[in-house]
Amino acid sequence: MTTQGQRPHGLGRGLAALIPQRPATTAGATEIALDRISENPRQPRQRLADDALATLAASIREHGVIQPILVTETLDGYRLVAGERRVRAARMAGLERIPAVVRQLADREQLELALVENLQREDLDPMEAARAYRQLIDEFAFSQEDLASRVGRARSTVANTLRLLDLHPAVQAAVAAGQVSEGHARALGGLLTEAQPRVLDLVTEGDLSVRQAEELVRRLREPRQAIAAEADPAQARDPDLDRVEEDLRRALGTKVRLAKSRRGGRIVIEYYSDEELSRLYDRLVGAPS
Repeated sequence: MTTQGQRPHGLGRGLAALIPQRPATTAGATEIALDRISENPRQPRQRLADDALATLAASIREHGVIQPILVTETLDGYRLVAGERRVRAARMAGLERIPAVVRQLADREQLELALVENLQREDLDPMEAARAYRQLIDEFAFSQEDLASRVGRARSTVANTLRLLDLHPAVQAAVAAGQVSEGHARALGGLLTEAQPRVLDLVTEGDLSVRQAEELVRRLREPRQAIAAEADPAQARDPDLDRVEEDLRRALGTKVRLAKSRRGGRIVIEYYSDEELSRLYDRLVGAPS
C-alpha cells in the first residue's frame, strides 16, 4: 500500500503499474453493487458521448464487464477512481453489480489514476487534460517536469497544454468541442486575448488549417510592426525573423520574442514559474554535471 508521503512510480508505463498491489494470496477483483459506487469528484473527464455509451452498454449486455473498474473504499460505500464509462454503461445495461478492484488511495493518487487512464485511452479533450494538469500542480505541488514524467508526456507537451488555460474562454470552448485543434489554439494565443474570438470565427468559418491560422495571425500582427517600422526603420522585421522566433519557441518550449534595435536587438524569453526558469537555465547553459 502506498502511504500519503510516497508517490507510485511508472505512470507512463500503463495503468497496471500505478495500482498498489495486494499480496498474491488476496483476491483481485470482486463484485460490488453499482448503487454503492459514488462518482469521483476529481474525475478529469467532463463529457461522455451518448452513442459510445450505448454501444458499450449493448456489449456489456451480451458479454458482461470484461475489465474491472477501480474504486477506493469510503465510509458509506465506494468511490469510483477509474472506469466511469464502464459504470455508466453497466447501469444503462441494467446490471446491479460490477467487477471491481478495491484499493485504498489518497486523493492525489485518485486524481493521478483517473487522469492517466483517460490519457492512455485518449478520452480527454485538451481542455480537460489542461485542467487536470493544473489541479495536480496547484493542489499537490507537482512541478511540470515531474508531472510530465508521471503521465508519460514530454514536458513541452504539458507546458503547451497548460497554456490553453490562458486563452479566451470562447477559444477554450471551441477546443473542448473539437471545433479547433490545439495547434489552432496555440496560433490564436499569439493575439491579444480580446481579439481571439473574432479571429476564431474566421478560422472556423473558413475551415482553416493550422498553418493557415498561423499565417492569418501573422498578417493581423503585421500592421503594428509596419507602423513601428515607419517610425523607426530599425524596427522593420526581417522576413526570416518570425521563423527564427518560432524555432526558438519550439526548442525552448516557451514563448520567445525577438526585437531589433539600431545596434542589434534583444531576445525575450518568457517563463511562468520558478521551475520553468530552472529548466530554461539548464537548457541554455547546460545542466550541472
